[in-house]
Amino acid sequence: MSRLRDLPDPDHLPALDPAYLSTTPAQGLGPTDPAPRILLLYGSLRERSFSRLCVEEAARLLQVMGCETRIFDPCDLPLTDQVAGDDHPAVHELREHAMWSEGMVWCSPERHGQISAIMKLQIDHLPLNMGGMRPTQGRTLAVMQVSGGSQSFNAVNTLRLLGRWMRMITIPNQSSVSKAFMEFDDAGRMKPSAYYDRIVDVMEELVRFTVLTRPHATQLVDRYSERKAEQTPIDRSKDLSSIAGGS
Repeated sequence: MSRLRDLPDPDHLPALDPAYLSTTPAQGLGPTDPAPRILLLYGSLRERSFSRLCVEEAARLLQVMGCETRIFDPCDLPLTDQVAGDDHPAVHELREHAMWSEGMVWCSPERHGQISAIMKLQIDHLPLNMGGMRPTQGRTLAVMQVSGGSQSFNAVNTLRLLGRWMRMITIPNQSSVSKAFMEFDDAGRMKPSAYYDRIVDVMEELVRFTVLTRPHATQLVDRYSERKAEQTPIDRSKDLSSIAGGS
């Protein structure tokens, strides 16, 4: 059983004006082959979930920009510590998709001024260290939120805090869609608006940062404390800083 959602109408972008879209936003910034791998998480189980609809719009845009995308469905994810050792198929699958990814998109509804429990639950199931592997460290992150009322930034601010805690490279741009129930048609597609245009901006930026940091991923997350804990001393013959300093 796969918990990845199928993306309906992946090539249909009614709110987009293709004349202004860069389909290669990261050109010249680094290697774009293979396609950047982006995992998208949303924070509501409603049948008409606006955070999921936003994530689907984001995934369509990312695919046009040359990315491979996966949307995780958290419908049967257990509470943390509900299952001994988190030994549950949904938890295992979420972590596998996180390990597969190079970047992520997190979109949460704002509830009581904060992110939803479903959004936090998914993040809580992603450990910093998993058998010597790190499912979030060094990955890029774009944050978005939807609101039922006026525009707010409480959810995206919390997602940024969590992204830093998970040692992710959280991009500067973000999306906050107010009165989300007014921004989608009956088919669940986002209407043309400044909110949609901002999602396009955010996805372009995510692709750029993902490709820009790709060649340096290992070096960017190389830490003294981890080398010390793993008893992996610096190889001075290959340490350019030591060679340059004459040490």
